[in-house]
Amino acid sequence: MLMIKYVILSIILGISIWIGLLISKKYKDRVTELKEFRNCLNILENKIKFTYQPLQEIFTEIFNNSQSNVTTIFINTSQNMRKMNTQDAWNKAIDESKINLNTEDKNIIKNMGKLLGKTDIEGQVSEIELTNNFIDVQIEKAENDRQKNEKLYKTLGTVVGLAIVIILI
Repeated sequence: MLMIKYVILSIILGISIWIGLLISKKYKDRVTELKEFRNCLNILENKIKFTYQPLQEIFTEIFNNSQSNVTTIFINTSQNMRKMNTQDAWNKAIDESKINLNTEDKNIIKNMGKLLGKTDIEGQVSEIELTNNFIDVQIEKAENDRQKNEKLYKTLGTVVGLAIVIILI
């Protein structure tokens, strides 16, 4: 009977540590996804500048070159562009994406969609560069949040688990 109790207490401790790790992982994933998105924007900028391909083809190519959570935005936009204009397709793809970006990050990315396909090459490139600058600021904020909160949630998960185990003993 005592062995079952220890097994249950170990499971409770393990689950609380796991929950703390999951919550802390979101902060790390946000930084990673912002950096991936910045890389995708650099590819988009270069493709617009030098290849003169249609946006749909560029978006599909970005997805094919790097299949991550972030690039699903590009393939979904490409698919949505068959049914709606570029801005609506872009916004819909961002809203439906399962990425760890916060609302502020998504709004910055959505703002770029306003000029995609509507202006000349220089206008689109300058909008991408502006978005890249905003994303650099968001990366710094995300890094600060990660440093502050990642360790906190890992520790909190462990402490809460230990507290529950101590109470149940």
